[in-house]
Parts: sequence; C-alpha cells; structure tokens
Amino acid sequence: MTGLRRPELPDDEDGPLRERRAVATSGPAPEEYTVDIEISVENASFLDPIKAYLNNLTLSALKNSADPAAHILSIALTTVCRPAAKEVWCSCEAGYAWPPEKCLPSLTCPGPSSALPGHHCNCLKHLPPKGPFCQLRGEGVTLRMSVRLNVAFPEDLKNSSSALYRSYKTDLELAFQKGYSILSGFKSVTVTGFRPGSVIVNYELKATTLSPDVIHKANEQVMQSLNQTYKMDYNSFQAVTTNETKFFVTPEVTFEGDTVTLMCENEVLSSNVSWYHVERRTEIQNTSRFSVYTTVLNNMTSVSRLIILNTTQRDSGEYICKLTLDIFEYESRKKIDVNPLQISTNEDMKVMCDNQSVLLKCCSEKNANWSDIGWKQEGKIHIPGIQQTDWEFGCSKYTIKANGTQCPSGSSGTKVVYTCEFTSFHGARGSKNIEVTFTSVANLTITPDPISVSEGQNFSIKCSSDVSNYDEVYWNTSAGIKIYKRFYTTWRHSDGAESILTVKTSTREWNGTYHCIFRYKNSYSIATQDVIVHPLPLQPNIMIDPLEVAISCQDPYTFKCCIKGYEDYKVTFQRDSFFFPAAKEVHGKQVCYSYSFLASPKARCPKTIEMFCHFTNAANNSVRSQPMKLKLVPAENVTCQDPKIGAGGPGKVIQKLCQFSDVPGNHGNPVGGIITYKCEGSRWRVKRNDCISASIYSLLHLAKVLTTSPSQDEKFPTYLRNLSASTGKVEQEISASPGNLGAIISILDLLSTVPTQMNSEMMTHILSTVNVILGTPTLSTWKTLQQQQTNESSRLLDSVERFSRALQSGDNVILPICQTNVQMRGMVIKKGHSQNYKQSFVFSDSDLWGNVVIDESQLEGLQPDVSIVTVAFPTLKTILAQDIQANSLSKSLVMTTTVSHHVTTPFRISMTFKNNDRSSGVPRCVFWNFKLANYTGGWDSDGCYVKEVDRDTVSCTCDHLTSFSILMSPDSPDPGSLLKILLDIISYIGLGFSILSLAACLVVEAMVWKSVTKNRTSYMRHICIVNIAASLLVADTWFIVAAAIHDHHYPLNETACVAATFFIHFFYLSVFFWMLTLGLMLFYRLVFILHDTSKSIQKAIAFSLGYGCPLVISVITVGATQPREVYTRKNACWLNWEDTKALLAFIIPALIIVVVNVTITAVVISKILRPSIGDKPSKQEKSSLFQISKSIGVLTPLLGLTWGFGLATVFQGSNAVFHIVFTLLNAFQGLFILLFGCLWDQKVQEALLNKFSLSRWSSQHSKSTSLGSSTPVFSMSSPISRRFNNLFGKTGTYNVSTPETTSSSMENSSSAYSLLN
Repeated sequence: MTGLRRPELPDDEDGPLRERRAVATSGPAPEEYTVDIEISVENASFLDPIKAYLNNLTLSALKNSADPAAHILSIALTTVCRPAAKEVWCSCEAGYAWPPEKCLPSLTCPGPSSALPGHHCNCLKHLPPKGPFCQLRGEGVTLRMSVRLNVAFPEDLKNSSSALYRSYKTDLELAFQKGYSILSGFKSVTVTGFRPGSVIVNYELKATTLSPDVIHKANEQVMQSLNQTYKMDYNSFQAVTTNETKFFVTPEVTFEGDTVTLMCENEVLSSNVSWYHVERRTEIQNTSRFSVYTTVLNNMTSVSRLIILNTTQRDSGEYICKLTLDIFEYESRKKIDVNPLQISTNEDMKVMCDNQSVLLKCCSEKNANWSDIGWKQEGKIHIPGIQQTDWEFGCSKYTIKANGTQCPSGSSGTKVVYTCEFTSFHGARGSKNIEVTFTSVANLTITPDPISVSEGQNFSIKCSSDVSNYDEVYWNTSAGIKIYKRFYTTWRHSDGAESILTVKTSTREWNGTYHCIFRYKNSYSIATQDVIVHPLPLQPNIMIDPLEVAISCQDPYTFKCCIKGYEDYKVTFQRDSFFFPAAKEVHGKQVCYSYSFLASPKARCPKTIEMFCHFTNAANNSVRSQPMKLKLVPAENVTCQDPKIGAGGPGKVIQKLCQFSDVPGNHGNPVGGIITYKCEGSRWRVKRNDCISASIYSLLHLAKVLTTSPSQDEKFPTYLRNLSASTGKVEQEISASPGNLGAIISILDLLSTVPTQMNSEMMTHILSTVNVILGTPTLSTWKTLQQQQTNESSRLLDSVERFSRALQSGDNVILPICQTNVQMRGMVIKKGHSQNYKQSFVFSDSDLWGNVVIDESQLEGLQPDVSIVTVAFPTLKTILAQDIQANSLSKSLVMTTTVSHHVTTPFRISMTFKNNDRSSGVPRCVFWNFKLANYTGGWDSDGCYVKEVDRDTVSCTCDHLTSFSILMSPDSPDPGSLLKILLDIISYIGLGFSILSLAACLVVEAMVWKSVTKNRTSYMRHICIVNIAASLLVADTWFIVAAAIHDHHYPLNETACVAATFFIHFFYLSVFFWMLTLGLMLFYRLVFILHDTSKSIQKAIAFSLGYGCPLVISVITVGATQPREVYTRKNACWLNWEDTKALLAFIIPALIIVVVNVTITAVVISKILRPSIGDKPSKQEKSSLFQISKSIGVLTPLLGLTWGFGLATVFQGSNAVFHIVFTLLNAFQGLFILLFGCLWDQKVQEALLNKFSLSRWSSQHSKSTSLGSSTPVFSMSSPISRRFNNLFGKTGTYNVSTPETTSSSMENSSSAYSLLN
C-alpha cells in the first residue's frame, strides 16, 4: 500500500477547516484543526499492534519542540481497512461512522464485532476514492447504567440528604470520572440513586461516542480508581442506551379481531431482539397467535416484527421491544388498546305495515378506516330497504317501507332481524341486530265467555292486541259512553298490548255490553263483551233489626231484614247451622223479611243468640247480613221493657237503626242512621239521635253508587247540582241533627275521592254545600258530632283541599266564589308568568280578614296552566279547635292554599291574619296536620313562624302548602317581653359558663388524676365524676345549638332535629345514671364493707349503668314515637309533651334516681349513727362519713330539683317563677359539678396545691419544720373553703405539713369520702 498521504479535509459550515476551540489570549485566537492521516501497512497482521500503540499513545510523546505554539490535543483512530478475500473492508472505530452520502451508493459489509454500530452503516467494501473517512458522531449518547456493590445496604442511602449518601455519591462519581474520561467525547457521569440488592448504584453516563471495548476498559479504570472497601462487582455493569428505536403499530385504532403488527426498527445491527407484554410479565414466544420476525436490512437497520392474530381485549397493554448487544440494551415501549367493536343502533321497534318510511340506523362508536358496512335481514317475510353510508362518520342508514301486501294479516307480529355489519381492513368484524316487528291492523282477543256476576261481586275483562303500537286505548259502553280511566289499566309487552277493565264492586249500572277499542292513527280495532249483573243487595244496604237487643227468656221476638227495591230473592234466616224460612212484607219502596223467634222452655238463660239473614238471587249467589244479636235475660233483671226496643236493666244502652225506631219516615222512604237508647228508671230514653233524614240519606246512597258508576264524568256535575240544592232546602234539618251533618261530610268525602277534574261551576256547588254546614246555627251540632267522631272537621277540610287541587279552568281564569262562611279565589299560572300570587279575603259578618302572598320566585318552577287556589273559612277554626282549650283559641280565619301540580318543598308562602283576641296570649302560626293524633288531625307549627305582630294583625311565613291559621299561647313568654329576653340571657350566658366550668372540671381531673386515684374507691369515684362532666358538657352544647336554631327561626331540618333531641335526651339521662352509679357505689362501700369486687367488674357495671340504661331508654322512646312523627315538639328540638308525653321518658328516670340517691344517703347516715355490734365507727370515721353523705346530698337534689321545675313548666298555666328557676338551675349545673363534684375534694385541693405552689413558698415551707403550718387556698381554714364548709356544717383546718395517718377503718372512710366529695 502507499505511504503517508494528506487527504482532503472535510468541510463544514464555516469553511474547509473545522474550528474546534478559541483560546482567550491577548493576541489573535489560535485556531484548532482536525487532521486526517492515512497510514498504510503491507502486512495485515500489523494492524492490531498499530491500533494498540496508537490507542495507548500519550500526548507528551507527541509534543512538537520545533513549534511550541502548536499543541496536539488528542489523537483518535477513526478508520481501519482490512483485506477480506478479494475485497477490502473499511470499518469505523467506536464513536465514528460513515456519513450517509457514502453509505447509500456504496456496498456495505458487516463491521467488526468489537465496534458499536453507528448511523446507517459501519463498514464499506472499499475506501471512498474522494474521502472523507469515518466521521465523529455529532450528537451525544446517554447511557443509564448500574453496578452492584457487594456490601450490605445501609438505610441512609434512601435519604439523599444523609451524610452517607453524599459520601457514597462523591466517591463513586470521582471514580467514574477517572474511568470514563478515556471515552471519546466524554461529557459527564452522575450518580442518580441507590437501591437495595446489596447496593445497586444507578448512574448516567454522557459521551459523544461509545463502544463496548472502550466501555469495558473504562469499567476497569473505575474498578482501579475506587476504594476497595466498596467491593464493586465488575461483572454487574449494565447499560441501557437512549439510542432512539422507531416503534410502529398497525393499525393505529385496533378492534377485537384485527391482525396487529408491531414493528421495532433500530440502527443497531443485532438480531437479538425480545418482545415482552408488560401486564403479563412474560417474554412473548412464537405461538399460533403470536409471531416474531427479526431481520437486518442492508447491514444498516435491525427490524423486528411482532404479529398478533385475532386480537382480544386481553392483548391490550404495553409492549416492550428490547434489542441486546453486549452490555447494551436498546428498549422501546408502545401501548396498544384493543377496543371492542361497539355499534349503536335503534332500539327494537314495532312497524305498522302502512307504507310509511321507517329509518334504521347504525354507527360505530369509534370511527376507523372501514372496508365495508353492510346490511342483511333474516325472517319469515322479506322487506328490503335502501342503504346510505356515511364513511366519514362511520354510520349507515337503512330505510324500509312496508305495505299491506308484504305484511299479510296472518303475519302480523312477525319479527325480522336486520343486521348491520362493520368490517375493517385488518380483519375485525362486528355486527348488531335490530329486531323489527311488523304488524298489520291490530287483532283483538277478549275474555271469551260472557260475564255473569251478582251485585257486589268483582269482575274483569281482558282485551289483548297483537299490536303494541297504538295511540290510544279506551273502553266504551254500548251507548257510546266512555268508561272512566280509573277502572282500566293498559300496558305494552313484547307480543302486543293488553287492557284490563276491572270492577271491584259491581252494581246494576255495569249491566250491558262493553267495547274495547285500540286506535292507531285513523285505524280502530274493536272487541266487545257482554256483562250480566244479577240483582243482589249489598251487605251495607241490608237494614237489620235488631243490631243488639235483650228480651226476657220466655218472650218472643221478631227478626227483620229490609232492602230497597222490588226484586224477588230467596231469603232465609240462619242460627248456628239451622236455616229458617222468612216472611215477606212490602212497605212502599221497601221490602222486609221477618222471622219470629221463641226460645224453648228448656233453653238455658241467660243466653246470647246470633242470627243472620241470607239473600239468594236467580244466579244462586247469596249474601249474608251482618249479625243480629239477641240476649235472653231472666225477667227479674228487667226494669225497662218495650216491644220495639227490647228489655234491659238500669243503665243498659241499646242502639237501633232509625229505620226500625219511632222516628217517622218520609212517604215510605227509609231513614238512615242510628238512634241510641238508655234505660233510666223504668223507661227507655233517647240518649243520642244520629238519624239521617230521608232526603239526605238518599243523597248519601246516590254518592256511594256514583263512586262505583262507570259513567262518573257524566253524572258528577248533575249530582253536585242536586246536592247543593238539597242542602239549601234542608238547612234546618242539618243544623239540628248530628246525623244529617255527618252524612253531608261523608258525601263530600266520598265525592272528593272521585278522580275527576273540577270546573268553576262544580266548585260553586261544593262550596255552597260547605257554606251550609259551616253556618253559625250548625256550630253546636258540630260540637255534639265531634264528641264521638273527632275527625269529622278534619275530613271536611281534607275534602275541600282535594276538590281545590282538582280545579281546572279552561279559559285560564278562576272565578272568585264568595259565600257567607267560605270564600275561594285563585289564579292560573300562564306561560311567561311574572307576577306575585296575592289574594285577599274579607268576611264583614265575622269582622275577619286575611290575605295570602306567594312570591314570583316561588312560582317560576311551576308548569304553565297550573292552578293555585286559596279557600278561606271564618268559622272552621272554632270547629277544628274543639279539642284545644278555650284560652288557646283565637278568632281568625283558616286559609287553605293548594296547587294543582306537585310542588317541591320548601315552597314559601306568606299570610296575614286579623286577630280579634290580642289579649289571649302570644300568637303562633300553625297549619292543620292531618297525620297527627293517629290521623285525626291537629294544629302543628312545624315550618311556620310569626314574621310580625302589629296590633290586631299577625303576619306568618311557612315553607309548605296546606291549611293555615293562628293560635294563642298564653303560657309562653312574649318573644319581645322582658321575661323572654331575661330567660334567653340567663340561658345563653349560664349555659356558656356551665360549659366552661365542665371543661375546667375535666382539665382539673386530668391534672390530678394520678394523685387522686391511688386506691380503687377513689379511682371509681373520679371515673364517675369525669363521665358526669363529659355527659353534661355534650348535652349542654347540643342544648345551645338546638335553642339557637329555634330562637332565630331557622327552618328545622326534621332529621337533624330528631338527632339533636336524641343526643340531648341520651346525655342528660347519662348524667343522672352516673349520679346513680355514684350513689350505689357509696352504698356498696359503706354497707358491704367486707365484700370486695375487682376494678374491672366495677368499671363494667358502672359503664353499663351510666350509658347502657340511657341508651335503651332513648332508643325505645324514639322507636315508639318517631314513626308517628311525634317524637319531637313542633316548635323546638326537645321531647314531645302535647301528643305523646315523651318527655316523661326523661323526667321519670331522673326523679326516680333522685329518690334512690336520697334514700341511699339516709341509709348511709343511719348506718353511721346506729352501727351494728362490732362495727362502731370511730369519731373521725363518723365525721368523714357525714361529709360523704352531705356531698351526695348536694348534687343529687340540685340536679333533681332542676328537672322538677322543668316538669312544672310544661303544664299550661304554670307560673313564670317556674320558668325562671328552671332556667337558672339548668344553666348553672356545670358550675355545681365543678364546685361540689371536683374542687370540694380534699385530695384534689392538695394535688392542685402541690402542682401550683410557688418556689418561694416551697422554700419557706421547707425551712419551717414543725413550728408553722401553711393554709392553702382550698384548705378548710381558707375564707372560700370556710364559706362552703360552714354552709354544710364542716369545720376544722387542714395542715399541709402534717402527715396523713390512716388505719383500715380510716382507709375505708377516706375512700368513701373520695367517692362523692
């Protein structure tokens, strides 16, 4: 080969010579050059020695002495050419590579194994004739490397701030820098952390070029440079390069069933490539679904492919492509998501074969490059469609149009499945079905057999359609009258539809032919069925005599059963298992059947006989009357005798139907109701007359028939007109008879249950009837009526509310209705409504007025055409308040406001009432709660409060709708009065001070705990004191919160209020039960002196008694009352008193505990004063026991007295003094506990004194021996203590310097003293 030659230098952007570094000097900056020198050798075996020589050549040997200004900075071997057969292979050394413009036109060859592949190619099959040689790589390479130190892992290496961490890092980085500085283009090396496994050192190496040979040499240099104490393992060096690997996934959006190709492309020439699935944590091997192919293209690029066939969602996750070369790993990751091929379509549908177009549509939820979207169908009939596909959005439409020829009548209901199928270019395939049911005109089937029933029995008619697609289903009579919707139900199902007409109580009106009609657009399908209703009296319509009667044993008696009408029935009377024929009598429109009974002379007497009458019709159906009871009594017991009423002794009460009494009828028409007789002296006298006049009884009968009539809508307006006219004519009869009044209320109650819409004319007739029964003449009759039927006024109010909710106005205007005793006004909400609802009512005859206001903001949530109606009553208040004491009454209106549409609460409404009884007390805003008093109704203030009181005007605000009024509360202080303000100040300040006292008590107990609990008795005593203080602290806190909510008129959340009441009840009870525990422990320690129980048993008993018993009582109380919503008071969060007396669940246990503890005190004192033989206490012991008894005699009466006054305040008419005393005692209970339960204890005083004594006092005290004594603040001789002690008869002094001497008896006394002192 030729000798040395100077090749052409490579050019760069700055000129033919590449400037490397500028040195800052005073003269021109020296230039830096890279010179390529070619060395040729004749023998190829000389290459390796020359390479070794050049690589190990030091720069000092190359120093140019001829030109000191020129310096050789570095020398590097770049290109080596070797003979290979008949060719010459020129390869690049580590860190160098052939430029791309030389690789592409030249033939490449595999480079030497020791060289790390560069960009594009590393070896050419000839030397480029015009250069250049291999070029230095311009970009840097970062290696993430690790090495193991065979030493135990110190925990400090996890803390980067530790000294050991910094020491390791410094030493290792110095060794790394010395070793890796030999790398070409070395930049930096940094220790990034340590991890266990001996010690694994993680570090990053940055250099321009890297090769395995050079890295190995550098690793050896590192080993030599590092202290041997680190025990670095040479074989543990590992490296991961950041050399970019190209990773491709095809397709980009993958569906289940696709064939997915993952391709990993790297410039490193190696076929050692592995694939991993991260989630499965395994290397992927070739299987039937997974295939791995790795090739090297043109000696330039390594390409590895992972092919996954028929992918599933389990194949989702992250994949790793890892190429390994020597210690280098080239890793690249890619995550793929395998999506289910989800297709959205129409729901299954019903299609009428009426030649109308129906659109089927399907779309893929994730769009992709679909190869095909198609439709196919499967079914007994073939109805093709037209397809339209939107490839951009991945949707397809299929329009079908079915006509009568394609859907013959026999194929109605046939299902055809239309399948929409998506196919991707990579093999995924998905489809979804739409089931279309084609129906022709509906075919109806109805209950096949004619229906034959008797009156009173139920029946149903089932009408089925093979078509579920309909616009309307209804039932008609043969006369074309629509049956009201309440009698039938209709629903769709998968095979069609059904409608069932159900009649629970059939009457003769249901006799006839009925049509079931299905309408779809203009097509009607009709099926008919006949119903035969045989006459048979209903049991309530069979009038019997007697209801219950007594006769002498030998007297005959005639049983009677009467019905209205002329039908012919077979009637028999039954007694036990015997049946007797009946005699028939006709009285006008009434037919009666009778049976004469005469007791056998041998029959025992007295005896009770029960008789029934049976009515059997032509269909052989029968009905049995209610029982008739006959009592046979000895003649000597009879003082009152009447052939119609019967016999009886003094005070005997008998009820008879007015029909069979001496009350005259009206032209043969039956008279309803019951009359009550009482035997007084020797005569029967009328005790109560609840008879109903013939005309009103007829109206009541018609109302009952109307509620079961198939044509309610048509008959309802006519009946209301007749009712209004009839009540106006018989006003005097109504005002004179509780029976007539009750019948009218029953009529209104029945009619209000008829679910029909009301119009203004109907409402006028209703209120005209109400006006009659609320007139002043009927008020006394109301009082008589409600003596036995207390919910009649509540029923009336409920009926009026139901009528007003059903009121609808066709012209969007509700006409006002004004009567003497009732007025109605209302408004219809219109679209875009923007005004308040405001209605005023004036009753000049009663000198009462009121108004209702609902703010516009409350009306915004209501739907258009909703009606708001308010009805006002001037006299109803007196009737509803029959059960309220007279001093609570207030002469004011009752106003009920309803909305025809359901409203969400809170729905705020404001009202103003005129109050004509200002002197009766404090006004309260109330509403009528129909659920109270076992659903008989009562006044309730929940959700209502007084907004303003101005002379004779009371303004109220409530957060719901119903009937409202005002009541007077004479026993509650006026909110603005001095007494109420005084009580509030005492409550808040006192309870606040009490809470601070209790907190101080707990702090003191915590401070002196170890000093005062050295024996078992003292320990248990302080356990009790701590729990008493803690329970009272929690109870007082809840008490203040609940009171604040009430006093500021916040809306009481029912659940929160119940919870507050429960916890107040529970913790106040706990205070008393812990006091009881304290007393029982005193009794045990002083009476059972020789008996000893372990501390754990005493604690278990104490906590069971202190918290277990209160919990049981509280839970039972809330469980028994809350389901009826009478657990709490309506205007405060505390136990109810008015409805359930739930407050007694607190008062009774508390007062019982007071009595028990006082009794225990007496027993203890008796035990001390009169000890048993051999058990006489010493004088000192007796004094201690007296102190204990006085201690328990302080707290127990104070706590009991507090709630004794509290009980007195709940009674009406209680004096204001009780309110003041209760408030004072309740507010300062915490102070009592602190003083008498904690600070009055000598041991507590001593412990506090020792803890807080001044150093000066301590030094003086240490200097004084037995010459002086010190008096602490809490000693018996101090002024404060003396006042307490003198108050309870306690004298003496306590000398700190005197040691306490005890004996066994004294120890018992001291323990007992500590228990309650």
